[in-house]
Amino acid sequence: MCWAGRMMLGTFGILLVLVHASAACEFGSFPYRTTGIVCRMTKPAALLLNQETAQVIQAAFRNAKFPNITGERSMRLLGKVAYSLTNIQVNDLSIEKSEVELKEDNSIHLAINNVTASFKGTLTYGYAGAWFVNLFHSVDFEIESSIDLLLNIKLMCQKDQMAADASDCYLTFHKLTLHLQGDKNPGWLKQLFTDFISFTLKLVLKREVCKEINLVAQTLANFVLDLAANFVRSKDIIIDISLASDTLITANYLESHHKGRVLYKNYSSVFSDSVFSPSLLTESRMLYFWLSEHTFSNLALAAFLDQRLVLNITGEKLQALFETEDTEARRKAVQMIFQGTSYNDSVAKVWSLAPPQISLQPEGTVVTSLVAVEVSILPAGQEALVVLYMEKEITVTIQAAYAEKKLILHPLDSRIEFKVFKCTADPNGDDPSIQNFLQTMILDVGIPEVTSRIESALTYQMNKKGLHLFDIINPEIITRKGYAIVQLDFSFPNHLLLDFLQKGL
Repeated sequence: MCWAGRMMLGTFGILLVLVHASAACEFGSFPYRTTGIVCRMTKPAALLLNQETAQVIQAAFRNAKFPNITGERSMRLLGKVAYSLTNIQVNDLSIEKSEVELKEDNSIHLAINNVTASFKGTLTYGYAGAWFVNLFHSVDFEIESSIDLLLNIKLMCQKDQMAADASDCYLTFHKLTLHLQGDKNPGWLKQLFTDFISFTLKLVLKREVCKEINLVAQTLANFVLDLAANFVRSKDIIIDISLASDTLITANYLESHHKGRVLYKNYSSVFSDSVFSPSLLTESRMLYFWLSEHTFSNLALAAFLDQRLVLNITGEKLQALFETEDTEARRKAVQMIFQGTSYNDSVAKVWSLAPPQISLQPEGTVVTSLVAVEVSILPAGQEALVVLYMEKEITVTIQAAYAEKKLILHPLDSRIEFKVFKCTADPNGDDPSIQNFLQTMILDVGIPEVTSRIESALTYQMNKKGLHLFDIINPEIITRKGYAIVQLDFSFPNHLLLDFLQKGL
């Protein structure tokens, strides 16, 4: 999957993890009905990522295990000439340019032009002359080559997961020159070896380099899948990123579809009426994520089941909630609630009594939740005393943004309805000033405070997964009825691909 976080690993990373071919998976007659998450990467993003292809190709050449090359040939008057090339290693490699093209047959076509590579090793050769004159030598050699590399990467679905096949690989040699012991102008006998081994050497290089590229493609694909799975997991809460339908590939973008089901211990969400359609996304940005309301709602349910929707507020934070303004009504209400007890000897507990209800609308994410608030004071040497308990239904519309590597949640249009209200200072509920004060405090301060805590926690979780390492440009979070869209451009931090390659290989 191309989720968040790990969505920029180079051509052999993102391109491979985004898509799959449908040959090995069956998705039924309704292609998008179980789609909870969609990722679309457009051609500009593919072109940008393709600039990092050189590092992948270099890794493939470095990791290739070249076998010994042996051969012999009978020459008129000269007798039999035999040779072997051993300890073949890549010394230097450079790439002039690389191009990428998205194909509608669920493949990615890469053309890497003018790969200049230098191979070094040892040449041992023997010459048995017609007059029983024997010559045997062992010398160091260097091979200068210039190669065009063509890759047609097929993307397949295996057990609802992506798999890559880069075996469709072609090497075209423009230059293949053998130098012995640094001699750039070999004599006629040395030139014979170039002629003898040229054809065999080309076959060996093609076989081993293409085999390694295929291995690198698979390794990075599996590595990125593991990273993506880790990114959308938080302890026992997991988002199912297995494939939900066939990939859509056009000349301008490629798009993968994922189930987006939420798994929590023995709980698994069921989803079969997705509203996704490719027409909901455009092609003006580099990267898009489409997220269903179903996924958001079930994440909220899982967080509730995991008892994460609990907040304790003490000390200065508690004081900040209750002292937003200095009025006689505020001072009176606070005195009645806390009975003169210091904020440092008090605690407010806020928790959700039921799973929050999530509704994605054009104006934002509408969250409705039944919340309990309990304020206790801790008199010296005595047991904690509950001085305030209330249950209230809160509905708040939240607009989300991402800037300066932080998630920003802005609450607006908040509404509150008291369901239960108990206060030791007003057991009969005859004094409306306390409820009025609390309602104002909750709307003006309490909801923004809780929202701030949530955005900090989510930012921490995303950064813990590595999102802060990426250069995300002008991200937009757009909500519509039943779904949200995250769209952005990005630049690629060069050092990251090297790090990922080292870990993956």
